[in-house]
Amino acid sequence: MLNDKTMVSDTLVGINNELKSYADMIAQTENPQLKQTLKQMRNNSEASQEEIYQIARSKSYYVPAAPAKPEEIAHVKSILSQPEAK
Repeated sequence: MLNDKTMVSDTLVGINNELKSYADMIAQTENPQLKQTLKQMRNNSEASQEEIYQIARSKSYYVPAAPAKPEEIAHVKSILSQPEAK
């Protein structure tokens, strides 16, 4: 038997996978009308994802990671801004 937390989690996983699929399809289509339709579908999925995420947070089904410390952010920025070795 599924409980509320499992159903919310499964729904979020499904929507996140859907969003990845939309990104792939949008990048690969050349038809402007289809591209616009896919973007609208993606936007609708993002709105659903945000709504379910807020429900999960309010019920403590999901607890986000702690924010990164400024020194951690600076470290990652320094790594990403280094020129690539050849």
